[in-house]
Amino acid sequence: MSPAFRAMDVEPRTKGVLLEPFVHQVGGHSCVLRFNETTLCKPLVPREHQFYETLPAEMRKFTPQYKGVVSVCFEEDEDRNLCLIAYPLKGDHGTVDSIDNSDCEPKSKLLRWTNKKHHVLETEKTPKDWVRQHRKEEKMKSHKLEEEFEWLKKSEVLYYSVEKKGNVSSQLKHSNPWSMKCHQQQLQRMKENVKHRNQYKFILLENLTSRYEVPCVLDLKMGTRQHGDDASEEKAANQIRKCQQSTSAVIGVRVCGMQVYQAGSGQLMFMNKYHGRKLSVQGFKEALFQFFHNGRYLRRELLGPVLKKLAELKAVLERQESYRFYSSSLLVIYDGKERPEVALDSDAEDLEDLSEESADESAGAYAYKPIGTSSVDVRMIDFAHTTCRLYGEDSVVHEGQDAGYIFGLQSLIDIVTEISEESGE
Repeated sequence: MSPAFRAMDVEPRTKGVLLEPFVHQVGGHSCVLRFNETTLCKPLVPREHQFYETLPAEMRKFTPQYKGVVSVCFEEDEDRNLCLIAYPLKGDHGTVDSIDNSDCEPKSKLLRWTNKKHHVLETEKTPKDWVRQHRKEEKMKSHKLEEEFEWLKKSEVLYYSVEKKGNVSSQLKHSNPWSMKCHQQQLQRMKENVKHRNQYKFILLENLTSRYEVPCVLDLKMGTRQHGDDASEEKAANQIRKCQQSTSAVIGVRVCGMQVYQAGSGQLMFMNKYHGRKLSVQGFKEALFQFFHNGRYLRRELLGPVLKKLAELKAVLERQESYRFYSSSLLVIYDGKERPEVALDSDAEDLEDLSEESADESAGAYAYKPIGTSSVDVRMIDFAHTTCRLYGEDSVVHEGQDAGYIFGLQSLIDIVTEISEESGE
C-alpha cells in the first residue's frame, strides 16, 4: 500500500454517502458508482486523476466535469450485505459539501451501527461454526459471480421487454446486466482485500446521463492501439491481439457496449464488448444504425449534431501535442424517450441550435449549460492509460498527434455520414 493511502484521513462518519450501482454503465471493467443524480464516482487511478487535473481547456467540453476526490470504504449492514460508503477527505470540505446531496441516501438511514468498538467486519469473537458457514457462503457467492460472468460473455446481446405505460427509466435500474456485474466484482475485490486495506480513493465525475429520461448509451473503444506504455509484455500482446481481431485495427474504433431503448417494440437492448469485438466493419455500421433506431424509424435528427460534435472533437485533438489516449472510450448519449414534437424532417442544424451545449468560460473552466432533452452528447472517458509529455515520470514521450484515435474519429464520421446519406437525410 502506498504511503498516500496509508496517510489518508477521512472526516467523521456522519457525512458518509451510500454509493449505488450506476445503471447506465455499458462498458469497461472499472466499477462506476452513483454518488447522486448528477455525480458519479470511480476508483482513482493516478494517471487518470492527473489527466483531469491538467487537461487542456478546449478539451473540457468533450470530457465529464471533474468534481474532486473522496474516500470510499465498504461496510456491512445488519444483514451483512456489503455497502460502499463515500466520505470527504479530511480538510477537503469543498469536494463533497459543494455537491447537491439532496437526492443521496445518507448511510445513517441504511446502516445500523453497533456500539462495539471493533470493526464491523471483524470476526475474531464470532463463534467458529458461524465463521465456517460465513466463509462457505462467501465461496458460493464468488462461484455464482463467476458463473454469471460466463453467462454474460455468452449472452452478448440481450433484450428486455418493458411496460411502455409504466416508468421506463425506473425499469432501467433493474435491467442493465453489465453495470451489475461491474458492481459485484468491485465489492468482491474489496472484500477479499479487507485484511490489508479498507480505504480507497475515488474520483467524482459528472453523470452525463442525468439530463436524459431514458438514456441510450454507446461506448466506443477508440484508436488502433489499446495498451499503455507501462503495459507488461503479456498485457501488450493481449491488447494487440484484440485490436487485430476486431474493427480497431481496420477503422480505429470498435463497439465496447451499447444500451438502446426501442420505443417501437418496448424493448431495451444491451450489447456487450464481447459481441463488439466480433463485428466486421459492416457489422459495426449496422450496430451504429441500430443504436440510432428506435424500433420504428431512424432518429435522423440526431445524426447532424453527432457529426458536428465529432468534427469539433477531431479538430481539438489535432491540436493536442504529445497526448496518447490509449484504451480511452468515446460515449455517445441521447434520450430514447419519444418526443412527439420533434418532426422527422426537421433540419438537423436547426435542432442543434436549439440544444447546443454552451460553455460559459467567464464562469470558470468547468461551467456548463445543460443541453436540451432532444440533443445528443459526445464525450471522451477512461484515461487510465493516457500519456503526455507533461507527465514527467513517463519513460516514453510521444511526439505529435494521437494518429490512431484521430483515425478512429474520421472512420466514425465517415460511417455516420454514410448512414445519414443512405437514410435520405
